[in-house]
Amino acid sequence: MRGLQRDPREFTKERIVETASRYGLGAEAEVPTANRRSISDALVTGPGGIRIGWEIQYHHLSPSSVHRRSVNAVQHDITPLWVAKDRTASLIDRAPWARVDDMPWKNIAGGKEMVIRGGYRYLQVWKCVPSSNRHCLLSDGAGHCGGVHSDWFVPALCEPEKRAVHLEDLVLESATRESVPVYVPNRGSGRAGRHMWVPSADCERWRELIGEEEPLPDFPVQEGDDEITFAEQEVDRTCRAGEEGWFVSDARPIRDLGQPTGGFTLARMPAQRSRNPMLITAVERAAASAALGCPPWELGPCSECGQLMRRYGRDAAMFCRVCRAVLNG
Repeated sequence: MRGLQRDPREFTKERIVETASRYGLGAEAEVPTANRRSISDALVTGPGGIRIGWEIQYHHLSPSSVHRRSVNAVQHDITPLWVAKDRTASLIDRAPWARVDDMPWKNIAGGKEMVIRGGYRYLQVWKCVPSSNRHCLLSDGAGHCGGVHSDWFVPALCEPEKRAVHLEDLVLESATRESVPVYVPNRGSGRAGRHMWVPSADCERWRELIGEEEPLPDFPVQEGDDEITFAEQEVDRTCRAGEEGWFVSDARPIRDLGQPTGGFTLARMPAQRSRNPMLITAVERAAASAALGCPPWELGPCSECGQLMRRYGRDAAMFCRVCRAVLNG
């Protein structure tokens, strides 16, 4: 007799609850909010009463439903965490989210690793000079502006490459605030942006760089549901089983592209004006420290141009790289 088909969503939910319990966290399945307008598939409670409402959504759900349920959770002091398995899922970037591989229920129940493929990022900060492997955010990749850039990247695109985050990692880190949700608006538009989970240390550094003391808003604007349109193309009847990617016959475009967010740029590496360190702002000092990879107390002025550089401590020098190159002719 053919075996019964089981729902991967149910086994993902069980795995989250079991993982949380193993870490000593509070965990329940199918928990309604106080007003019973929504139900968390798994509610994980961490130290200090931090509550993470896991929503396992492996099928299509309208954007308005994602927004409504997420806002309802936040109003009841629950941080929503939506899980998708499809790069076209409409919940992506409409609330804090994470994407895992599409896998059979037996693999989920059997403990096969569930890597977070999308929705988790690390902050990267770099000085825009010819020796940098990153391109300039201000000149469309051509030339180098000498400023300090920062942006959010998926683990595989970090330099050096960062560790992959697994489902079990996020269960623990979200409940202990080692990882936190962040919303980053697109450049030039406050009405759209990226939701992501990030290390809390990266979040703090990001706030220092942009001069924000409080978290950016999680749900800035309610979006309408996806429109259903007729493309006037013949239906693609080719079997696509086992193939990856997006095809003309697909109902929705890919939303999880893994691209950077657009980033933030400090106009240039700050010069130590009049040799007075008190004139350097906290944002400038944080940016210089992050870009140069040294603690703030090792910063000092280049003896030639006056820009902040790693002047003290190990691997310190009197001149920045640019001035050394000029002086060495």
